[in-house]
Amino acid sequence: MEAFIGHFLDQVKKSIEGISVREIKDAIGLLLEVRKAGGKVFIMGNGGSASTASHFACDLAKWPNVGDSPRFKVMSLSDNLPLITGLINDCGFSSIFVEQLKAWLEPRDLLVGISVHGGVGEGNAGPWSPNFLEALKLAKARGASILGISGYDGGVLKRMADVCILVPVGDSQIGIPLVEGLHVVLHHLICATLRELNIRSQR
Repeated sequence: MEAFIGHFLDQVKKSIEGISVREIKDAIGLLLEVRKAGGKVFIMGNGGSASTASHFACDLAKWPNVGDSPRFKVMSLSDNLPLITGLINDCGFSSIFVEQLKAWLEPRDLLVGISVHGGVGEGNAGPWSPNFLEALKLAKARGASILGISGYDGGVLKRMADVCILVPVGDSQIGIPLVEGLHVVLHHLICATLRELNIRSQR
């Protein structure tokens, strides 16, 4: 047990060292551009990443705010369970994000995708994250920006995103919990940096 714990923590350190500071800065730049333009931020994720999408949306709506600083218009696409299950029932799993976006997404908006593998791979139910691909295609078609937060090689999310923060994984056996955990660290870092920028702007 002690050896496994040590190995896990060692892999966390290595993954953190491999995260690009430039990609984090570029992601924050995208968010600032969208806020300045009066656009909206939509965040999506499946499984554990759905909870990160909800957490990120909560924090982005609240934590950066200082005094009368500009607010983010942000929504998690993973939160409306009655709508999501209704869409799955009537239109299939691939529809759950894109159908929500059709009513709202505009060129000045930002779509944030959080995914461990970036939509690449296959499991018992078939290809992973077909709902991501449909949402990404709509964002491209409407001229909205895309921010990816992924792991491994980033998959289709990295290929389609304007900016993609990758969590590199050295041990695939613990890759999923490692990437998901560091995604939460990254979203906290982004929100903390935005708050710091607002604090400095009011000095």
